[in-house]
Amino acid sequence: MKRRESIKTIALASFGASMFLESCYGVSREKINRSLTRYEYGRTPEETLYDDKLFAQKFFTNYELVTLDKLCNLILPPNEFGSIRDAEVVQLIEFMAKDIPSYQDPLRNGIVWIDKESQSRFNNPFIDLDESNQKQILDEIAYYNPEDNMNDLPEPVQWFNLVRNLTMTGYFTSEVGIKELGYKGNFPNVWDGVPQDVLDQYGLEYDKEWLDKFVDQSKRNITAEWDDDGNLIT
Repeated sequence: MKRRESIKTIALASFGASMFLESCYGVSREKINRSLTRYEYGRTPEETLYDDKLFAQKFFTNYELVTLDKLCNLILPPNEFGSIRDAEVVQLIEFMAKDIPSYQDPLRNGIVWIDKESQSRFNNPFIDLDESNQKQILDEIAYYNPEDNMNDLPEPVQWFNLVRNLTMTGYFTSEVGIKELGYKGNFPNVWDGVPQDVLDQYGLEYDKEWLDKFVDQSKRNITAEWDDDGNLIT
């Protein structure tokens, strides 16, 4: 059976629909909860209770999650670094919708709108369109004058801008996104002592024997440790 024909028979609130969509697109409620709850460090007891409350809630339906997955993949297609699925962007959007209730109506209404638009133009839901037709719809709401007040723009434009911002935030704050940016974080620089021109300026020089002992690049990533008497042991 073609996916198009299958989609038409889906009752979105049914268990069967959820299982079908999860198997096709890899977006599952369990995956969302698992991805968001594995980072439990650095939270106060109050924050942990608040997080647990959000994790226990369900906002998007599985169909809505699949639609977001499709949208996010169109906004940021997979490349050699990874994909929005690797970055778990949809999981982040689900969490943000629960954490910031003001996002809920715009996000849900936008999904309803794009499906109506897809049905009106192509007689199929958005996730069942080919990519060229999907982009045809998105191109009409993706571009706007940045000098315009966002609140004055049509609601579909505002909605897509919100989804795009959440997609970019979710991806480029993830491990794969940070790798794509080339950001390496804080790590020890290579230090070979005071630059030679500065030493020359002050008529100084290192004793070669001591320089070899104290500037050893093979150990620069080792965390310093001291014994109980304050002696360096690494």
